[in-house]
Amino acid sequence: MKFFFKCGVLSLILFLAVKFSNSQETMIQNKEMQSQIDADKAFDMLKQGNKRFVAGNPLNLDYKAQIKQAASGQYPFAVILSCMDSRVPTEMIFDQGMGDIFVIRVGGNVVDDDVLGSLEFACKVAGAKLIVVMGHTNCGAIQGACDDVKLGSLTQLIAKIKPSVDKTEATGERNSKNKDFVNDVSEQNVNDQVDYIRRPGTILGDMISKGEIGLVGAMYDIETGKVQFYVQ
Repeated sequence: MKFFFKCGVLSLILFLAVKFSNSQETMIQNKEMQSQIDADKAFDMLKQGNKRFVAGNPLNLDYKAQIKQAASGQYPFAVILSCMDSRVPTEMIFDQGMGDIFVIRVGGNVVDDDVLGSLEFACKVAGAKLIVVMGHTNCGAIQGACDDVKLGSLTQLIAKIKPSVDKTEATGERNSKNKDFVNDVSEQNVNDQVDYIRRPGTILGDMISKGEIGLVGAMYDIETGKVQFYVQ
């Protein structure tokens, strides 16, 4: 009897373990959840998500269920401005599901009027509590700026990065062959875009100064999957 009892208990434990491991996250951000999140909490949620991503232990998301939940409205807790690079899948990097974050992607993660308007919508209208400007290592747009590439409309985009190139000191060549220089320019570009967003007298600048939203810079390492944040 003791043998069969132990086997029964063991089977139950194994069943529960399998059930728990296969359980899917279906809940998405709703208005009440968003209202309970501030910039610090949003920041922590992104940091914890990246830790899960790097560890290879992401949430088991039920996208089919989330589609139905998200249809009635959206209440993201953060907005990420990142590069269009195919190796930088923003939602995956932060292990977030449908409806959790706004994502704006453009080469070199640069800010223009369209991007600025999108950020204003995300925060002022839709209630996001944190803006993250995220560059990444080995960025093609940054390399193009370092090499002063001229190519159609890409020339205008690269022109927005050139001031960051000029500000960045270098040991060795000041072009894309110098990987350390490229990555240093990427970091400078993030900081410059952050400074542009936080300008006093603007919608976002005023929200930041009042503590209504937060703003941080970040760099994604394409070799490790880790995100390094720059908090000013």
